[in-house]
Formats: sequence, structure tokens, C-alpha cells
Amino acid sequence: MTYNTETKKTTGIINHEQIMTVLAWVDANKDNKPLINEIMRKAREQKGLLHAEAALLLEYGDQDEIFSLARSIKDKFYGNRIVLFAPLYLSNYCVNGCTYCPYNCRNKNIARKKLTQDEISREVIALQEMGHKRIVIEAGEDPKNNPIEYILESIETIYGTKHKNGAIRRLNVNLAATTVQEYKMLKQAGIGTYILFQETYHEEQYKKLHPSGFKSGYSWHIEAMDRAMQGGIDDVGIGVLFGLADYRYEFLALLMHCEHLEKTYGVGPHTISVPRIKAADDINLDSFNNRIDDATFSKLVACIRVSAPYTGIIVSTRESTESRKKVLDLGVSQISGGSRTSVGGYEEKKQENTEQFEISDNRSLGEVVRWLMEIGYVPSFCTACYRQGRTGDRFMELCKSGQIHNFCQSNALMTLQEYLIDYSDEDTAVIGQKLISKELLNIPDEKTRSLIAQKLEKIKEGSRDFRI
Repeated sequence: MTYNTETKKTTGIINHEQIMTVLAWVDANKDNKPLINEIMRKAREQKGLLHAEAALLLEYGDQDEIFSLARSIKDKFYGNRIVLFAPLYLSNYCVNGCTYCPYNCRNKNIARKKLTQDEISREVIALQEMGHKRIVIEAGEDPKNNPIEYILESIETIYGTKHKNGAIRRLNVNLAATTVQEYKMLKQAGIGTYILFQETYHEEQYKKLHPSGFKSGYSWHIEAMDRAMQGGIDDVGIGVLFGLADYRYEFLALLMHCEHLEKTYGVGPHTISVPRIKAADDINLDSFNNRIDDATFSKLVACIRVSAPYTGIIVSTRESTESRKKVLDLGVSQISGGSRTSVGGYEEKKQENTEQFEISDNRSLGEVVRWLMEIGYVPSFCTACYRQGRTGDRFMELCKSGQIHNFCQSNALMTLQEYLIDYSDEDTAVIGQKLISKELLNIPDEKTRSLIAQKLEKIKEGSRDFRI
């Protein structure tokens, strides 16, 4: 690996002085009700907020009003659909010294493992047996053990593995910051979204938490999305690991990053992830004093939804069932289900010590699907936009205009029908068929509704993979 992690200054993306000025302005306006009311009026237009406006609402806005607006925005742009996915860990070899991650190179307790292509294929089959169609691959940063050639071969293996009616139709990647050339290679390999969390945007704290390895280059890491865009990847996903620095600082910087991408490339991030730091091997949570409680977490999610109405929000199995249920209502549009955070965790019956973090929601995918339907959501395994070329600015245009509903509702129902027939138990299938019949009536266009009804019947007869 020859790239230089000390790249240009990042003040065009994240400006520390500006963040501190905004935080002081927020505190100075905590009692400025006319200003807060004016920002809420703007927020009700459902076109998003600037980072400073959003920061004032996060700190001093009325929670009930914000929650109500977040629900309204979620319903307008995403409806009651929840997209499901699972992570697939390829390797936990890593050269970085990140103090919050058990994969750090100093940890001698964890078992190091890298999947062979045969093992990857078996993992994919195990995921397909559950019913998954969308996964995100994960690997530590290690140029020797996890080079780009290994990643590309793994992508080919994953897309090429078919089992019964199973197939991975969209493969997202959560991999270390790399070069424009390697992003081009990932794009050519057919990835969906490129995902990378900044972990913390606070540069001083970042350097303390990343004492060694390629990831210690703050500028290199924060500019990764720019290089990905330059490499042709127009769907990117950003996020922070809440608990590493002041959540208000992270919230502001996260929105600044969104604004930078929108201004520079004409499209903001496809998704924002909001993980909270969790216990793991070699990680002592007591050493992280910026952890946030459930109430703060819920308001953060709601304010992100209000500030970035067109961007998907992801919550993983790091969160408990109770926590996930609350934030689903406040703006979350994607969740993982039946997840394993260990290398080889799906196919192996006996687990080694390769887990990245503790999972709080240990339910199977089937249990998550049934739970979603019972609380009023439509589980979706849709991958149509990616495969139809509706990515980047094309997706955002459809989302902003509200036309995305015309595609997503239909595709969600068809993929749910596939799941119910191929993978669910009898009781879940009964619940799901009733839900499909009900939701089919909510497709406003009569011609589209009739078309989807016909395709649903064809799925029952054995056809698969319809999409509009």
C-alpha cells in the first residue's frame, strides 16, 4: 500500500472553528423562542435544514413537535416500508490501532480469521437460506491479508452463489478508505452503496482513538467519500460511532459532510448510519465518557430525519428490540436482521472469538420480519433501484418529488411475497398475505395496482425477481 494518508486540509468538509461557533450560538439562543419557532416552520416544509438550524432544534427544540414532524417526513418519503439487510464479515485481520475496535492490531485475545472463497460461498448460502437478498461486506484494513484483489474476488463469489431461489441482488461494501483507482474497481465490480463511518469528526479525539495504522490519517479518512464519488460511486453511506465524542459536535459535522457532498457532487449521502459504541473483546466501555442514553439517541434520529429528509437512516442489531422499535417510528428506513458480527458466523455452528461487537437484537430474520409486520411495517427485500440504475442524483430526484413511492411500494410487496413463499413459517405467511392484500390497495394508480396484483400471483406460481 503506497498511498499517502496526509492529504489536503479538510476545512472545506468539516470546519472545527465553525462547529464551535455554532455550538456557542446554540447556547446563546436557547431561550430565543421566535427563532426556534421559525426554524420549526422551515422544517415543516420538509426540505431539510442547514446544520446550524438543526443543531438548535436538537438542543432546545420541543421534542414532541420534532418527533411528530419526523414521523410525518418518514411517512411522506419512505412510507411504512423497512428495508432489511445483513452484514457479512470476510476477515478481521487489521493493521490499524483503533482503541474502540477489537480488531485493532494490538489485540492478542481475538482469533484472527479470513474466509476462503469456498467459505464465503457457504456463508452466502446460509444468508440466502434465511431469505436475505441484500448484504454489506465488512473486512479489516490489511493490505497483505485483505487486498483489493481479495475483495473483488469475494464480490464475484457472492454474486455468483445461487442456492434454490436465493440470490444476493445488492452487495454494499463497508471497507477502509482507499484510492480513486480502487473505488473505480469496486464500481466496476457492481457494488451498491459504499459505506464508511468517520467514527468521530472531532480531529483531536480522532487522533487519540487512531494512534497507528492507515486509518490514523484523519484527512485521508474524511475525504474518502470524495474519492469514491470521483471513482464513479454515486451511492455513498456515512455515519459516526456515537459515544466517541460530544454527540452535538458529531451531529453538526455529520450534516456538514452531507452539505459538502450535495454542494460538490450534486447529491448527498444515500444513507446515514447511527451506531452507538458497544462492549466487545478488549474494549472497556467505561473509558468512553461520551456515550448517549436512549432518549438522546431517539432525538438524534428524529433530528437527522428532519434535517435530511431524503436520506435513508440505518440502525443495526447493535440496538435492542425496544430501541429499534422507537426509532423506526422516527425516521429509520433500513435495519439489519439475523446478523452475525463474527467471521464465518452464519455457516459455522461453533463460534470462534472473532466477533466485532456485542449484538443487542439476537432475533432471527424470520422473527424480525414477523415483528415488523405485527407493528405495522412492510418488510422489504427490494434491490430494484440499484439494478434499474436509479442511484445517486436520479434516486434523489425521485425521492424529493415523492415519485419513489410509485416504485418502492410495489417492489416491497413483490419481494415480501417471495420471502413468505420461500422462507417464512406458516403463521408468518398468513400475517404477511393479509398485509400484502391490505397494502396493495394503497397503490394509488389503478393500472400499476392491477399489474402488481398479476405479478404477485405469478410469484405464487413460481416466478421470481420481478421489479419496476
